[in-house]
Amino acid sequence: MTLLGGVSFETQAREFFNPALLETDNPQHGKTDLSVFEERAMQAPGSYRVDIYLNNEQQDTREVEFKIGKSAEGKEGLQPCLTVAQLNEMGVKTDLFPAIGKAEAQCANLNAIPQASAEFRFSAQQLLLSIPQAAMSQKARGYVPETQWNDGISSFLLNYSLSGANTVARDNNNGDSNSQFANLRPGINFGPWRLRNYTTWNRDSQGKSEWSTVYTYAARNIVSLKSQLVLGDSTSPSDVFDGVPFRGAQMGSDDDMIPDSLKGYAPSVRGIARSNAQVTIRQNGYVIYQTFVAPGAFEINDMFPTGGSGNLYVTIRESDGSEQELVVPYASLPVLQREGRLKYAVTSGQYRSYDSSVEKTPFGQATAIYGLPYGLTAYGGGQFANEKYHSLALGMGKNLGDFGALSTDVTQAWSTMKDQPQENGQSWRIRYSKNFVQTGTNFAIAGYRYSTDGYYSLQEVLDTHRDQASQPLVERRRNRSELTMNQNLWEGAGTLSLSWISEDYWNSNRTMRSIGAGYNNSWNGISYGLNYSYNENATASGSNGSGRVYDKDQVFSLGVSVPLDRWVRNTYASYSLNTSQKGGTTHTAGMNGTALAANNLSWGVQQGYGTNGVGNSGSLNADYRGTYGQVNAGYGYDNNSQRLNYGVQGGVVLHENGVTFGQLLGETVTLVKAPGAVGVDVGGQTGVKTDWRGYAIVPYSSPYRKNQVRLNTETLPDNVDLTLSSQNVVPTRGAVIRADFATNVGQRVLMTLLKVGSVPVPFGATVSDPMQKTAQGFIVGDNGQVYMTGLAESGSLNVQWGTEADQRCQVNYTLAKQTVEHARVQILNGQCR
Repeated sequence: MTLLGGVSFETQAREFFNPALLETDNPQHGKTDLSVFEERAMQAPGSYRVDIYLNNEQQDTREVEFKIGKSAEGKEGLQPCLTVAQLNEMGVKTDLFPAIGKAEAQCANLNAIPQASAEFRFSAQQLLLSIPQAAMSQKARGYVPETQWNDGISSFLLNYSLSGANTVARDNNNGDSNSQFANLRPGINFGPWRLRNYTTWNRDSQGKSEWSTVYTYAARNIVSLKSQLVLGDSTSPSDVFDGVPFRGAQMGSDDDMIPDSLKGYAPSVRGIARSNAQVTIRQNGYVIYQTFVAPGAFEINDMFPTGGSGNLYVTIRESDGSEQELVVPYASLPVLQREGRLKYAVTSGQYRSYDSSVEKTPFGQATAIYGLPYGLTAYGGGQFANEKYHSLALGMGKNLGDFGALSTDVTQAWSTMKDQPQENGQSWRIRYSKNFVQTGTNFAIAGYRYSTDGYYSLQEVLDTHRDQASQPLVERRRNRSELTMNQNLWEGAGTLSLSWISEDYWNSNRTMRSIGAGYNNSWNGISYGLNYSYNENATASGSNGSGRVYDKDQVFSLGVSVPLDRWVRNTYASYSLNTSQKGGTTHTAGMNGTALAANNLSWGVQQGYGTNGVGNSGSLNADYRGTYGQVNAGYGYDNNSQRLNYGVQGGVVLHENGVTFGQLLGETVTLVKAPGAVGVDVGGQTGVKTDWRGYAIVPYSSPYRKNQVRLNTETLPDNVDLTLSSQNVVPTRGAVIRADFATNVGQRVLMTLLKVGSVPVPFGATVSDPMQKTAQGFIVGDNGQVYMTGLAESGSLNVQWGTEADQRCQVNYTLAKQTVEHARVQILNGQCR
């Protein structure tokens, strides 16, 4: 009898790649260690500079260490090593998950957050983080953590503008003349402090020159208060009172420190979701906001401000597909603030008049604007100048929904002018705005009424306190009204605009009235417009000022611009007609456009003719914006004279790495540092390229916002390689922030690496240049060939294809000298020993 039995065992196969298959024609040499690539990691662990995305929104670009680990699904691969502090910066509520870890230096355990995941897209160098909304703290859209705000580098800045004109008279009634003008705006940055000055110089035809200082001040941000501190010369805010120039100190809210989605006014949208729901908000047919909410009551208060007014249509789509519809009426005025938002300013100093004879009277001012529930905004303030002036203001604004937005305020003032008794009076102001979505009409009306003749503003009173004899104010505005209106016509029919301003004065028959109307449209690229204006000024006349003398004028204009792209790129032909009741009629025809590859040369030529003795006239002008600044020149003539004008302007930054010249500097600038990368275009900036050292100035950057700085790799010199071509910077106000780009400057080489016995180095071996600044490595291909960039004319290379001592070698090389203009790929063999 025979007994048969058997036992069954479960076995699992492991993915394995035999490196010998890469070298079937050369089986005798050692194999490359590719074990790290056999697993799902697919790439070697280490530090990589990556773009970090959290829930599809880019957060930062930085070096992140990656280690081999398991994801939440149990798959093994490269996992990021992020600290708890870094997750907190991105808004993750780490305190809700004790298992995530606490030590600042250790890697946080993302698997401790249910449904959280991290994906490393190696080819794009992107780290994609997905964190459930329940694990995220509520942050407004566009929020940039304060830890990313950068005060920039210590530096000296200078803006300069030099201009002049030479005029030659063509008749005997006028003489020749020439003049020059310069304005200089130097500054110093040190940490968060900004020192700024504005000085001008003028020289007239008689050779008389004069220097003037417009202002000097020091400023810095106060991050904890979301405010700006100014010490020196400035002007008080004009949202409650008229702005007053002063020399002293001012602390006030800085709106740029809050996200764009919380600036200005937008209503809070409240509702109740029955389940996990999608909320979509539309205005004027466009989706302006979309988010997901949990079951229960919700509130949305981080929408970006939208222009004028117009109902907000809210759709709540439940998880079962059913929908709720809400309508939120909306209108806005500049004074309106979001619920809970406080905007303030406190000023103390001396009155700074541009008339040197006026006394430097000490004064103080405080204003506050606060957003209340139900679309209300309360605002007010006070002004105090010793015994000379006191005033108090109080106002309220309201979002009236379908009926627009309205604000009204009153100011009570007690005034003592020089050598005059005290007077008091009130000023009432009302403002209204409404956008009729159905008809495409938007208008705003503002009326100012000085209800009694005893009301004076702070400047009007302080200007009477001067060294000269007191001059009583004869003309003071009593009523002022404004109306602006825009009307969009049907599709393709253009837009209409209307404006009206009217003023009258106390103790005077003087009045002023200005009316304007316009129509603009375009057809097949041809732009055209019609405009009309009427201006009337009545001044007092007669011995007692009871009479009136009217100065009136009416002006009508027609303008047409036609693109000539079919024949000449970026060129336009134009014609304009202007006729005036007082000045006759002029006709002007011309051409203008831009030239050069980057459109950094602007030019224009015009020829005209006018009636009423104007005769022929013409002009020619050009403006060039380049790496080191901007230059312009022009020529013009008419019956009376010929004129040649010229100018040069730009900016200079002195920093620890040297001096960099550029175009006129804005308030906040970025300094690009890419050593050796000469003549590289800086993306999005007309005429801005790196200079002879690889530095450039990006003249305008947005404070407290992410600014992308990008270098155009197509314009890189042949001997330069960039590790990273773009990065984000977040400057504070007034900063000079540096964007460092690591460069490898050297030659391009295709080298065949041979071991002893002329055996090629194995496929997949890595080659590193210890002299390069980056950790970049090069991978060996078939037959020991490797393509490398950024090599010096001579040096050594480290080659490695495993962890054993016999799986590494070194190559010494010497390359032929080449100029940048004639650089080519050098091909040679390298002996690896």
